Amino acid sequence: MKKIKSYFILILAAVVFSGCSGLNKMKKNAGDIKYEVTPKVLEAHGGMVNVTIKGTFPQKYFSKKALLEAAPVLTYAGGETAFDKVQVLQGEKVQANNKVITYNGGDFTYTSSIPYKDAMKMSELILRAKASQGNKSLDFDPVKLADGVIATSTLVNVHARPILMPDRWQRIVPESQTADILYVINQADIRNSELRKESIKELKNYITQVTVDPNRQLKNLVVSSYASPDGPFDLNENLSVRRGTSADRYVKREFRKIEAAKADDFFQSLTTPEDWEGFKSEVEKSSLADKDLILRVLSMYSDPVVREREIKNMSAAYEALKTDILPKLRRSKMTANVDKIGRSDEQILAQIKSDPKALGLEEMLYSATLTNDPNEKLQFYRITAENFPKCIRAHNNVGYVLLGLGKADEALAAFEKARAIQNNDIVKNNIGFVYLVQGDMAKAEEEFNSMTASTPESRWGLGVIAITKGEYDQAVNFFGNEACYNHALALYLKGDVNRAKTMLDGLTETCMGKVPYLKAIIGSRLDDKAYMLNGLREAINLNSDLKAYARTDYEFAKFFADDAFKGLVQ
Repeated sequence: MKKIKSYFILILAAVVFSGCSGLNKMKKNAGDIKYEVTPKVLEAHGGMVNVTIKGTFPQKYFSKKALLEAAPVLTYAGGETAFDKVQVLQGEKVQANNKVITYNGGDFTYTSSIPYKDAMKMSELILRAKASQGNKSLDFDPVKLADGVIATSTLVNVHARPILMPDRWQRIVPESQTADILYVINQADIRNSELRKESIKELKNYITQVTVDPNRQLKNLVVSSYASPDGPFDLNENLSVRRGTSADRYVKREFRKIEAAKADDFFQSLTTPEDWEGFKSEVEKSSLADKDLILRVLSMYSDPVVREREIKNMSAAYEALKTDILPKLRRSKMTANVDKIGRSDEQILAQIKSDPKALGLEEMLYSATLTNDPNEKLQFYRITAENFPKCIRAHNNVGYVLLGLGKADEALAAFEKARAIQNNDIVKNNIGFVYLVQGDMAKAEEEFNSMTASTPESRWGLGVIAITKGEYDQAVNFFGNEACYNHALALYLKGDVNRAKTMLDGLTETCMGKVPYLKAIIGSRLDDKAYMLNGLREAINLNSDLKAYARTDYEFAKFFADDAFKGLVQ
């Protein structure tokens, strides 16, 4: 019995020793495993760090009864983040469902991702492995697979591009007053009865009032004389000229004492031999039985002779035209053109500050354009919103200024008031940008996509969102033909480096140093040291924070030991 027990102990010891020996050998020869990491330097895209690891085992490495767990971990100052999946490999005699690595060698491919955070920019990708056989296990020495995380995708320039709803203020508003003098057929003399008409009196009174009103300026008086489109053209042409002459004589005599009338171009005279436009207008307004037929003739024929012949062929219709329409066309129309002059800019500014209720809506809205102080603009738009609470433009523009001041929550409240009045595309655009600067890309995208028609601003916003999602081709499509920093960034991230460089070289904006910084990145990618240094130097001069950022940016890894680079970033 003792002899059997001794044999059992010897066999158990041999098994244990064999298991430990296999694991120790695997640990000792772990350096023979070849790892290929894609990308070689990790990158952040769409807020995630993705990695693909291919491992290749040599012949006679993998113990037939062993299991191997390989866990990639990204380590950085202050912490570490493990990738979600752990690759489990097994020898060919292990009864499990893992990837099998035979004694003759083999490989595995592992893909996973983790959310990016800023601390990962300076980091190391470490592979931690543990082999086990039976109830024995052995931790391998950690293996460094890659350095750092390139986070160029996070350099997207996120800011608001809201739309201001403009005022419709006009300081000079055209006015006019007209009166007609009607003539007997084939006559050009002005009848006294015409001069006693109410419209003539109103014209005279209007001109008199204008001449004493400091806020109105009489520009000119135009006499337009016509003949009806019946009869020979030569006769009508002569008739319209004669009517113009008689009307000119009357108005010049009647208004000769007006100071403005002394200007050479004050009285203007126009003649129309055959008033087909007036004819068409009067027919359209009439209730003639053959109205549609007459209008059809006008649309079918442009020759005045043919028109007149075809209309005269409609005998009943022509008789109605002779009594109801044609007499109205034998006329001289006198038009006094006036400029109504509103408050000056200085007067509007003084009024909004002293007694805004004296101003109209458009004047209040306009007042905000007369100052460069955003807080004063905000005050004027708020005054407008208080006095005209149903004015969507006032509430929208309050939100516009607040968003520019960085007060996104208050801006959203103002835009929601505008939305309550009318949920139009401008309001949706602006609310979308509130969510964009607040970092809620999903809600921003929802607002932009809900618009009936996109705007250049909303397409730009969708381009920014596409970059944050890692959808660079889509971002480029959204930016369209607009040359801007974010467009160049999207081009670079999708691999169109030369086109991105061309776009950046044509920009005058600097985006707080981001434009020249991206130039420096492109210079590094193209191995153009001079272009890289020039861009980096300009970027740091514009934004000193970029010095420390560049120092740990793996876009410049090849220059980390370069004296010129170190001189800029140290």
